[in-house]
Amino acid sequence: MTTGLLGRKVGMTQIYGPSGEVIPVTVLQAGPCHVLRLLTVERDGYEAVQLGYLDKPRRLARRADRGQVAVLDSKRQRRRTAAGAPVPPKPKCEPKRFVREFRGSTEGLDIGQELNVALFAEVKSVDVIGTSKGRGTAGTMKRHNFHGQRASHGVKKCHRHVGGIGCSAFPSRVMKGKKMAGHYGAARATVRNLRVVQVDADNHLLLVRGAVPGPNGGLVVIRQTNKV
Repeated sequence: MTTGLLGRKVGMTQIYGPSGEVIPVTVLQAGPCHVLRLLTVERDGYEAVQLGYLDKPRRLARRADRGQVAVLDSKRQRRRTAAGAPVPPKPKCEPKRFVREFRGSTEGLDIGQELNVALFAEVKSVDVIGTSKGRGTAGTMKRHNFHGQRASHGVKKCHRHVGGIGCSAFPSRVMKGKKMAGHYGAARATVRNLRVVQVDADNHLLLVRGAVPGPNGGLVVIRQTNKV
């Protein structure tokens, strides 16, 4: 299995290294996560493990969420049992708020098993996937780092405008993919190859060097990097 966990971003701080240098780190709460499902090539077409993070109260969970972690009584289930179909194993834990899959070998994993941050004890670098902060509708200077118009004579109240966007007589249109103002942020973002600085198994904390996308408290996916 590709080593990975689900968690949330706690915030940023700094620690001192062995030689006294200051290391900027992001604190991540990684796990504990329950194994909800094991996908196989014969049944699903690929191998993967499905993990769940953060308990959801059963009174707030939909029936589909509750059926993911426990066997529910239904007409269909009774018909399958009467026909002799095996009941798929369930993790028998609380429904989860955050569920994601990790592709790779599932050898050594069992449904209902709890995984914690100790998985990263021997890992040197990780990739962190999160949702970037949403900034609404932004102009080109903020969204694409345009430098804007000159602040000199002859520029009339258009210092932050995008400037000319069209072409000449040919092709007489705005080309697809032109960088313009629009929705910025609130998108999936991945930061790769972050060095693991410290693993605190008692408090389920993982310290990585550098910044991680998203706000404090945002949900993230942490996996061992495949970048050499």
